[in-house]
Amino acid sequence: MSFDILLKGGVLPDGTRADIGITGDRIAAIAPGIEAEAGETINVAGNLVSPPFVDPHFHMDATLSYGLPRINASGTLLEGIGLWGELKPLLTHEAVKSRALAYCDWAASMGLLAIRTHVDVCDDRLLAVEALIEVRQEISHYIDLQLVAFPQDGLYRSPKALENTIRALDLGVDVVGGIPHFERTMADGRASVTELCEMAARRGLMVDMHCDETDDPLSRHIEQLAYETQRLGLQGRVAGSHLTSMHSMDNYYVSKLLPLMAEAEVAAIPNPLINITLQGRHDTYPKRRGMTRVPEMLSHGIRVGFGQDCVLDPWYSLGTADMLDVAFMGLHVAQMTSPAAMRRCYDMVTTESAAIMGLEGYGLEVGKRADLVVLDAGDPVEAIRLRATRLLVMARGRVIARLERSPMRLAIPGREGEIDRRFTVPARE
Repeated sequence: MSFDILLKGGVLPDGTRADIGITGDRIAAIAPGIEAEAGETINVAGNLVSPPFVDPHFHMDATLSYGLPRINASGTLLEGIGLWGELKPLLTHEAVKSRALAYCDWAASMGLLAIRTHVDVCDDRLLAVEALIEVRQEISHYIDLQLVAFPQDGLYRSPKALENTIRALDLGVDVVGGIPHFERTMADGRASVTELCEMAARRGLMVDMHCDETDDPLSRHIEQLAYETQRLGLQGRVAGSHLTSMHSMDNYYVSKLLPLMAEAEVAAIPNPLINITLQGRHDTYPKRRGMTRVPEMLSHGIRVGFGQDCVLDPWYSLGTADMLDVAFMGLHVAQMTSPAAMRRCYDMVTTESAAIMGLEGYGLEVGKRADLVVLDAGDPVEAIRLRATRLLVMARGRVIARLERSPMRLAIPGREGEIDRRFTVPARE
């Protein structure tokens, strides 16, 4: 037996210590103590070997545009949408593509190898759609990029959004998107959900809608999305993104809503960094932070994946393509601090989001694609705590990023030495 690459002594997310043999672009073996010839043997002893990070909600057409043509002074969602409207006419194919490729470089270096990005179709040029279709092709050997046809200004509110959505899907965009709460009326919002879901059903596509991204407790579009999912047989192919209104909804109504979502197998994609930044801007105190009810969703068996949403764009002035930042913030805001809950937050930026996106060949199993990341951490919870350094990233069986671990040197008199922030929790008696 021989391999192209053999990773020795890694720690898998479930705590198992194992070697991983890779042949071509596939995982050929996972077992402790593999003794075999290999083109390259890499010692990862004691470090976490994980499936790659997955971002199920992003806006790549806007990324890295922060400050163009101005900065979002109020920090609100609505000013961000208005600012994006000012920027759209100034976009060029080359600029959108260049910024997207630069972001994908960041993503690859952070072990983020699958991204679902919403692309605005309300620009009649469909410039960003065409640019990101080119990007999708150019990065396909190391990043899975899904494109969502997103009528940012409203399917009915924007005069040609419906026509442009169909044009974008005809060009090869992967997923049907929407933004029902941004239509002129609640009735228009409900109708847009119905029309977009019917469009997806006819084409055999998935659905991912910005849904109820508001502090309004009476926003009810996730209910309509769950209904249409059931009616059209779209179970397991639909996600509601943001769902921030659920933070403010009446508890009795939510007790009805969550079982409806579970029955319809509608997934949820909260975006912790953005949700807690943009929501509650009209409040004094108590001040809402707007993230949806993640623990309650999980208790009902609803699939949840955390998204990053924005990096350096009209809505968010920070970001680094690090999904561990997203998990870290989500853990805190959802108060998911038990060991099992923290571990679940790691799943929500890896395996759970991969399932929402329907990724094929994903995971640390024999026969799956050799996509993985090695982190300077001993387990998933420690990885979140440290926002752990990526030591090695592998895509399709090739090492695409590598960093040698070097400890920090402390030079305080009487306290000289190396600093290691990793910490092993003592075993209980």
